[in-house]
Amino acid sequence: MPCGASQQGLRKYSCFVLIRRMTRIDPHTLSTILIEAPAWAQVGLTMPDRRLRERAADCLAATIIERLADPVSPDPDQMALPIA
Repeated sequence: MPCGASQQGLRKYSCFVLIRRMTRIDPHTLSTILIEAPAWAQVGLTMPDRRLRERAADCLAATIIERLADPVSPDPDQMALPIA
């Protein structure tokens, strides 16, 4: 869905994420998502063309929503530590 999302589809998807995950977003997680987002969208936010900026913002928003809805599973080689 990211980068090709229609505005209506983005709204429906974001409501699902908000209902499903009513938690605070970790700043480090958000930073990682933004850094790993498509480079054209990152640069597109700085363009003088309004439509290109809107498309870039939609792409970044869709990327964030998609990653928060389906977080990356932990590395299977990561040792599980007990919660004390």
